[in-house]
Amino acid sequence: MAFEGGEGAGKSTQVTLLAEALREQGREVVTTFEPGDTGVGRHLRELLLGHQTGDLDPRTEALLYAADRAEHVAEVVQPALGRGAVCITDRYIDSSIAYQGAGRTLDPVDVERVSEWATGGLWPHLTVLLDIDPAVGLTRFDTPADRLESEPLAFHQRVREHFLSLSRRAPERYVVVDAAEPVEKVAALIREAVERVMR
Repeated sequence: MAFEGGEGAGKSTQVTLLAEALREQGREVVTTFEPGDTGVGRHLRELLLGHQTGDLDPRTEALLYAADRAEHVAEVVQPALGRGAVCITDRYIDSSIAYQGAGRTLDPVDVERVSEWATGGLWPHLTVLLDIDPAVGLTRFDTPADRLESEPLAFHQRVREHFLSLSRRAPERYVVVDAAEPVEKVAALIREAVERVMR
C-alpha cells in the first residue's frame, strides 16, 4: 500500500496508525518511506531535499527519485512482500508523477515510465490519497521547510490537481480521503478501505 498526498497531509501519522491496527490483527507489517529508507537512499534524500543542493534540472531530480525508488523496492519492499508481510510506504511512484511531472512540468508519462522501469513494474494494491488544500497543508510544519516544501504555492496546487487526476484515472486502486478531517476519522476511513482490499 502507498500513501500519497501533498505536504502536511498527515501521511506519516496515518501510516503509523494503520500499521498499528494491522499488527493488532496479527499481521506482519513493514512501514517504509521515500526518499531515503536505504543506505543509498539516505544520500539521495540529502541531495533531493537539502537546500545546499540548490536548483536541479527537473530531469536530474526525476532520475534521482527513480534511483532511490529502485533501491527502495529492491532492498525493502520486495523482501517484505516476499515473506508475506504487508508493506506500507509513505510515497511511491505517484509522488514522482505529481511532483516532477505536474509540479516541475515534465511530461508525466515520461516520469511514470522511468519509475515503472525502476520498480520492475511493481504497483501498489491500494493507494491512499490524503487530499488537502496546499494553503492549509503547508502551515502544518514545525520544522524548517525542505527544498520541495519551499516551492511556491502554485507548484503545490499543480501537484494536488495531478494527484486527484491520477485517482480519477485509477479508481480501482485509489481511495481519496479528506485530510482536513480529524485524525481518527481519517484513520477509520482508511481502515475501511484496507479491509475491503484485504478480504
